[in-house]
Amino acid sequence: MQNYTEFNFKIQPLEPWNEILMAELIEIGFDSFTEELEGILAYIPTDLVNEENFKTLEIFNNENVKISYTFQEMPNINWNEEWEKNFSPINVEDKVLIRAEFHEPNPAMEEIIIQPKMSFGTGHHPTTHLMIQQMLEMDFKDKKVLDMGCGTSVLAIYAKMKGAKDVLAIDIDEWSVENSKENAERNNVELRIELGTVENLGKEKFDIILANINRNILISDIPTYVKDMNQGSELLLSGLCFFDVADILEVCTEQGLKLKNKQQREEWCSLLLEK
Repeated sequence: MQNYTEFNFKIQPLEPWNEILMAELIEIGFDSFTEELEGILAYIPTDLVNEENFKTLEIFNNENVKISYTFQEMPNINWNEEWEKNFSPINVEDKVLIRAEFHEPNPAMEEIIIQPKMSFGTGHHPTTHLMIQQMLEMDFKDKKVLDMGCGTSVLAIYAKMKGAKDVLAIDIDEWSVENSKENAERNNVELRIELGTVENLGKEKFDIILANINRNILISDIPTYVKDMNQGSELLLSGLCFFDVADILEVCTEQGLKLKNKQQREEWCSLLLEK
């Protein structure tokens, strides 16, 4: 079994730097993360630990963010076994079940089967749950769909299961792209999966855009989404705390979007808008 070292990173301000830090840490050998209130816990095989590598990462030289950390070697445990022990199925309104292959199937529900390499988009986070909850009532039949910041591609997979004609899934993280490909195959759906950002988008128009990211990235990217939407297209957003909603709606209104539905789970919100 592989020995791991846990790094506890404190990040100020937290967003969007937590996601940027995770993306850069992957480049030097970190392979799993847990998001915390003030930062992230990041895990790396102990034999790959080299603090000098931090100097090669752009984020540690960026004056707009302050990062501090401590670290400790973790007990010699079976990480796959630990993940399986702690990952329980996610039930969305008794209609959709997000589960791993080792969980018991439930024929009475639609099932999305995933095996995440990292802790993004498993469905446990309230925002993923909110997105699926909104998607239950949306019409995906023969629609062209974009899942921006796809993570494990739970949302892209579900869009395809609900009848979407064509689904493009994009993420900035290489692990997420590889994991998305594996999960698409696992669920017998065909997705177009790309590594990148909104810069990947060209002249394609989408009927539905799904974006479960965070406030700052959404504010920056919403104008690009709108350019890539048809008249009558829908934009479903989450990754938002309740206090972010006013700022997001201001940008959406400026871009000619109208709010169709808002849902909240704990302190998190999702917004469904129409062009």
